[in-house]
Amino acid sequence: MSASTADAAWTRSRSRAAETEYVEGPVKAFAVITLFWGIVGFLVGVVIASQLAWPALNLDLEWTTFGRLRPLHTSAVIFAFGGNALFCTSLYIVQRTSRARLFGGDDMGWFLFWGYQFVIVAAALGYVLGITQGKEYAEPEWYVDLWLTVVWVAYLIAFGGTLIRREEPHIYVANWFFLAFIITVAVLHLGNNVSIPVDLAAGGFSYSAPAGVQGAMIQWWYGHNAVGFFLTAGFLGMMYYIIPKQAERPVYSYRLSIVHFWSLIFLYIWAGPHHLHYTALPDWVQTLGMVFSVMLWMPSWGGMINGIMTLSGAWDKLRTNPGLRFSVTAVGFYGMSTFEGPVMSIKAVNSLSHYTDWTIGHVHSGALGWNGLVTFGALYWLVPVLWRKSRMYSTALISWHFWLATLGIVLYITAMWVSGIMQGLMWRAYDELGFLQYSFVETVAAMHPYYVIRMLGGLMYLSGACLMAWNVFKTITMTEAEEAMPARQAAGSAVAAG
Repeated sequence: MSASTADAAWTRSRSRAAETEYVEGPVKAFAVITLFWGIVGFLVGVVIASQLAWPALNLDLEWTTFGRLRPLHTSAVIFAFGGNALFCTSLYIVQRTSRARLFGGDDMGWFLFWGYQFVIVAAALGYVLGITQGKEYAEPEWYVDLWLTVVWVAYLIAFGGTLIRREEPHIYVANWFFLAFIITVAVLHLGNNVSIPVDLAAGGFSYSAPAGVQGAMIQWWYGHNAVGFFLTAGFLGMMYYIIPKQAERPVYSYRLSIVHFWSLIFLYIWAGPHHLHYTALPDWVQTLGMVFSVMLWMPSWGGMINGIMTLSGAWDKLRTNPGLRFSVTAVGFYGMSTFEGPVMSIKAVNSLSHYTDWTIGHVHSGALGWNGLVTFGALYWLVPVLWRKSRMYSTALISWHFWLATLGIVLYITAMWVSGIMQGLMWRAYDELGFLQYSFVETVAAMHPYYVIRMLGGLMYLSGACLMAWNVFKTITMTEAEEAMPARQAAGSAVAAG
């Protein structure tokens, strides 16, 4: 047996050993379903963006109107695409960094997978059929909430149990962020959805939170901290593992990562009231939310600096590793979004930006630029590892995806920035007699070209995700001969050149 053959056999035996040591089947399923739900969510986003540009596309069907599809899009992208990405990466990372098999084994992993998919499908059907609680986020009905609680508690048990039985004495910082995300989202979900069905036949409920400004405060305590812990802390856990792996460098500053963690966790929970400026909420509560939002800029940029500076000494990898470009660009968008957010929370700025498309642009610079790109970067690294491949099927397709996604985001957010600021200025414009200078319909007509540009940006982002799906499929199904082909071609070229 030649040395190369022996090495290959040893690698395959190690791969088989790793498969039995760690729970990987459900992690693979989460990876695939993440991409599936991402394409579904992006597609619905393109549809509703088209409906805003061309209202006739609502089709006069109650199930396809903007009001039904908008919460479907939001939940599909955040909870289906983002949620499955967090399940996938957290369950993979906690096992490797703890050197311990997932608590509960394969059965627990598959329960989490199928249990969470049931939540997604049930909620999606509720949105399309109009069966929701009618809150700010058009949340699904109480039975979906109850089942999600069961799944989430099982998730906490699986993750926490793996940490408790770890063989590695140190808890890596990524797990700190994941654990904070899991625990806080559980508290948010329970606090925002506590309701007791008192009449199943009539659908009557007794809510713990009253209506009015108190209910609004609860909603935005939930809403902004869903951003803070689901879309920020969880994905920072992903970043703190994937970027060092892709760059093959240690985290730039582990001390900074701990300071980043504790300051972010403490400050974020107070920021929700900045969504309720100039409402019936007491002024001191609004100011409190604004102050903590501005303070959030510092720990957020600490995390951004830590992620980018991890590439110190490895910047050349950005030329050769297109997957790493996704992760680093995502961190750049994270820094930009976490600067723009505190600025928009300042009352004087908020008086212009609130209820306008500027907020939509801000949200999507974070969602598409930070959450989307860091997930793509993680999957481009994780798929070959999980399926025991030496590389992705096509590096060229990864580069195409990167530029389609990045240019799509730029088109989207710049269109919404221009549209939103114009919208806010038109709403507050008065003539010499003190009357409003523009009617609401005139502001809508002025925004039409920017809505078309937004739709085109979303279409580019969706196209990139479709290229990724094809690339992932070809990678998973790639044979050993196909996998080795580029290496043989390179060796032949070297011999010819010699």
